Amino acid sequence: MTDAVTRRGTILGVAGALLGSCRSPGTRSQPSIAFTRVPQADEGGREKHDIIEGRVTGAHPGYQIVLYAKSGVWWIQPLVDHPFTKLVDSKFSNATHLGTAYAALLVEPGYRPPDSANELPAPGGAIAAVATVKGQKSPPSASIAFSGYEWRIRDAPSNRGGKNSYDPGNVWTDASGALHLRIAKSSGQWTCAELSLTRSLGYGSYSIEVRDTSRLEPAAVFSLFTYDYAGADENYHEAAIEVSRWGDPASKNSQYIIQPYYVPNNVVRFEAPAGPLTHSFRWDPGRMSFKTVRGFKKDGPPVAERVFTSGVPSHGVESVRMNLYVFRSAHVPLEQGAEVVIDKFQFLP
Repeated sequence: MTDAVTRRGTILGVAGALLGSCRSPGTRSQPSIAFTRVPQADEGGREKHDIIEGRVTGAHPGYQIVLYAKSGVWWIQPLVDHPFTKLVDSKFSNATHLGTAYAALLVEPGYRPPDSANELPAPGGAIAAVATVKGQKSPPSASIAFSGYEWRIRDAPSNRGGKNSYDPGNVWTDASGALHLRIAKSSGQWTCAELSLTRSLGYGSYSIEVRDTSRLEPAAVFSLFTYDYAGADENYHEAAIEVSRWGDPASKNSQYIIQPYYVPNNVVRFEAPAGPLTHSFRWDPGRMSFKTVRGFKKDGPPVAERVFTSGVPSHGVESVRMNLYVFRSAHVPLEQGAEVVIDKFQFLP
């Protein structure tokens, strides 16, 4: 092995493996990158996105990840104005538009990545490691069609509400096209349901028509919400309509919320009545208007409404999601499971 190879310690491939380095004892190993979730191969574009994840070994404090997707050339991900992905416990996760291949660069503070490139930069200088991987032949998660949109079904655990597991079998559509979300036991443990749009719709009007949720147990939570992996510094651009008593039978059963929840003016709680309801929000720059009405008509009798003009998240690469999960800190634990039926989702620009 030549001295030149020893000096380069070039990192390539899916695992960002170190190809060279005849190091003497005590020599510090070079950083490396390994992908743990890879989206499918697709020609790409702004219509669809997925989640890419990985882990890093040997990163120094302050190091960040720069992601690229290849669609003809390499394009920075998820957005030009959000070029960096933070490392949390040596792991990274973010949204990416689809491409035929994907890349991750481990970079030092102060690095300024190009928005696009015909060829990826090589390790050296402010770039500590580079890893590339081809897109998978099929999506890493199952998907489902509902109300004219493709939705990705969650199959990974989440800390939302406490440590919850998710089972794709808890999400399905019936013969009428209605969407069912369920909390059910598997191997003696509660499993939950979540799905997210495979594209970002941005500003506009969102609504769902939901059958009676008044009989949900206090520990069950149903929500429609926005979430942006790239918005970690801005509370993940999260805003939500949530139906839950948060474990307290005496509490009101619904709320509108803009994160962070601990700001008093960011949460409005109300009592949603029995029967079918239409929940909606209109999202504009600096303004978010929530409304709930009886029945499946937008002009039905109003139940609650609220306009937020402070702390409103900005549009990024967020996706709209729906979930049904267990609030693990409930005073009254879940006993019977739960099911929510959504007849329709609609978006209007």
